[in-house]
Amino acid sequence: MFSSLRSILTLSLCYALAHVEAAQRITPPQGAVVVRAGAAPASGMFDTINTALASLPNDSSSRVMFIYPGTYNEQIDITRPGPLTIYGYTTDTASFTANQVVIQAGVPASTAGSDDASGTLRVHKDNFRMYNVNVTNTFGIGSQAIAISQYGNQVGMYACSFIGYQDTLYANQGAQVYLKNYIEGAVDFIFGRHGLAYFGGNTIASKAPGCITASGRESADNGSYVFNQNKIILAWDAAANTAGKIFLGRPWGDFAKVIFKNTLITAPLNQTIWSIWNPGDERTDDVFFAEYNSTGSGILHPARPSFSTVLSEAQAAAYNISSAVGNNFASWVDLDYLV
Repeated sequence: MFSSLRSILTLSLCYALAHVEAAQRITPPQGAVVVRAGAAPASGMFDTINTALASLPNDSSSRVMFIYPGTYNEQIDITRPGPLTIYGYTTDTASFTANQVVIQAGVPASTAGSDDASGTLRVHKDNFRMYNVNVTNTFGIGSQAIAISQYGNQVGMYACSFIGYQDTLYANQGAQVYLKNYIEGAVDFIFGRHGLAYFGGNTIASKAPGCITASGRESADNGSYVFNQNKIILAWDAAANTAGKIFLGRPWGDFAKVIFKNTLITAPLNQTIWSIWNPGDERTDDVFFAEYNSTGSGILHPARPSFSTVLSEAQAAAYNISSAVGNNFASWVDLDYLV
């Protein structure tokens, strides 16, 4: 009896441990193109991401890339027509905290010629997924300088990091999801014109005074940014004067549409929560800036402006991943990351 009980307890303990141990991805999937910093030509691996991309056929076939730990100082522009998945080496696939692959460049839009051209990672293709990769534009203060410029349709970013200062994440075109990522910036750092975007379970970090979002929607189309169950925090190196000078968003376009649901806010927001574009150029007549269930120490005494909306529970239910990116989302979104 005692032996049987001991066996049951042992099996139960093993089961529990298996479910708390983080899943890891430390070896390439079969058939993947492999990138490893410093790899010798004879190794069968590529030493840069760009050379690995150039090796892929420019056709409709599905391809996979695996990247070993390292800092890759490159600007990447992905254009091949076929589906592509990029995996970064990690000991915890469910979180950005264990990521060991960094892609970085320091190109500002002021010299690149456009926001898109400054992007460290530029996605100009449909059917793209990326997991556990950190992407940084290191330029800093003084110009728009994009970490990711996203022009694809049915694009998913999972447990990645996107770090910049002004205009970090350019969600400009196509249906796209950002799930369980880290997104950091200061000024208008989640922005775009025509993107259909859903943000779920992310950590969003402000590092200086400014607006988190700048929706550039220019007409009453079906585009929106929907945020659900995200955390808004101060970046660890946030400027000393940041408290009270952070806003959820301002309207780059006259029909800006941004919804925040179930947001835990510890970064000390300005208590008006939402901002005009600029004095004398407010752009607020046709915006839809909405919240539901915003909580946390950063939003204790809100004094929201008249152009913003506080949703009821029933109203908030209408804004979800389906409303953001389409009701076919289950056919292309990795549901293991969905919150």
